Amino acid sequence: MTDLTALLLLVVFATLVATGARHWRIPAPSLLVVGGLLIGLLPWIPDVQVAPEVISVVVLPPLLYASAEEIPWRELRVVWRPVTVLAFGLVLATAAAVGAVASAVTPLNTTMAFVLGTVLASTDPVAVTALGRKISLPPRIQVLVQSESLFNDATSLVLFKVAVGTAVAANAVTLPAGGGQFLVLGGGGALVGGAVAGVVALIRRRTEDPILETVIALVTPYAAYVVAEDLHTSGVTAVVVAGVVLGSTGHKLTNATIRLQVEAVYRTVVFLLESVVFALIGLELPALVRQLTADEHSWPFGVLAVAATVLAVRLLGVVPLSAVMQRRRGNGAVTWRIPAVVSWAGTRGVMPLAAALSIPLATNDGSPLPHRPLVLVLTTGVVVFTLVLQGFTLAPVVRWSKIALEPEHTAREEARARAGLAKAGLDCLDELEAVEAAPAPLIDQLRRGLLARLDQADADQDDDIKPSSSVSATGYRELRCTVIAAEAAMLHRLYADNQISDLTRRRLQRRLDLEEAGLGHE
Repeated sequence: MTDLTALLLLVVFATLVATGARHWRIPAPSLLVVGGLLIGLLPWIPDVQVAPEVISVVVLPPLLYASAEEIPWRELRVVWRPVTVLAFGLVLATAAAVGAVASAVTPLNTTMAFVLGTVLASTDPVAVTALGRKISLPPRIQVLVQSESLFNDATSLVLFKVAVGTAVAANAVTLPAGGGQFLVLGGGGALVGGAVAGVVALIRRRTEDPILETVIALVTPYAAYVVAEDLHTSGVTAVVVAGVVLGSTGHKLTNATIRLQVEAVYRTVVFLLESVVFALIGLELPALVRQLTADEHSWPFGVLAVAATVLAVRLLGVVPLSAVMQRRRGNGAVTWRIPAVVSWAGTRGVMPLAAALSIPLATNDGSPLPHRPLVLVLTTGVVVFTLVLQGFTLAPVVRWSKIALEPEHTAREEARARAGLAKAGLDCLDELEAVEAAPAPLIDQLRRGLLARLDQADADQDDDIKPSSSVSATGYRELRCTVIAAEAAMLHRLYADNQISDLTRRRLQRRLDLEEAGLGHE
């Protein structure tokens, strides 16, 4: 079997499993990992070896970018304090605790145990975003979990590079040197990401070709990552910053048709990459286990011990922080529900795997790096364990905590927003009628349609407003586009005034885009 055939079969397998996960309403990453693990255990399946560059350069940038684009800037400004504490303090605590436990219960020496700790120190944005898509968490909690998983990578990356440098060169690393490296990696990556986002925004404002726009959207995360890495800064941070900046301003850069096309293409790419990479995690574990030496065969106990440490440290770190934040906001009695969900949502995934695969094979003197295969097995085992355990149980934990938004809540919010958009459209028509900017029959027809929408704001679907045979199609199209622009402006005012969530804004913006694209162009 050639590599190309194996890749195509993997894509087919991952797509089928992910499709089944959607049909059965279970987390796709968890089912993909289980499916890949079962396939990898079959005796006739060849060992799977994934090059680090495939994960870190080909797969990670678009997945990180897609996760970052979903983070609303408004909510991010609200949760930046707890995100900062978790991204620094909790990562350091997790790395130290995992290193200590791994050194005690596995054959790893202190240095390689700390390498393992830095690999598993941060939550994974790809896994967290993929697991959280089907769960209706309150916006602030959803943004907190996603933002932490995105921004704690800079801290863990610096720790990882320091730990690997120590393991390879056997040199002591001073605190000032580590701090300076963090500023270069994290700060430099943020500057590169902001600069790339600025350049891309300038180009997209001057581009009206859907194909070019789609190409630019696909290239942007790779450009941010490669430029940052070439400048010896953090490519992960650059991609995250570029995604957050462009995600909050993307609706202003292009028209409805282009937005819909770019979204469709990007959803397809993300679906394929997520499906393949999570299947690979499970598929690779049996091959890694077969590389272990005799003194490393107690790895299952090591996986359980390290996974328990990761979960315990996260819980012990999140609960006090949540209690302090609730006290500061004056919420009365401190509740356990929020920290329970935030703790359980912090799973590991693609990022730790990419970091572990990038560990060098040998030290500076040419001797093999001790216990590197064991670090890979422990990392992959913990990733599989957390994806399966937390992935399959996160939704029940959220239901048990009773903090999830009920469908009726989002439906009422969306109905109120649709009513507000209809009123904005009616006000626009009144202004046009006052200055006689459009024929009266056209205005009357659109007014009847908007009034019908206003009356049916509680319905799940809006009635389409279609031109009658007695009016000009061109005139109708121009007038309807003017009204849609007024509705879009109202939509963004509602969001800016904190009257609707980012999810509602995105859903209604998509409806307006679909309607505008359906009008066609001459």
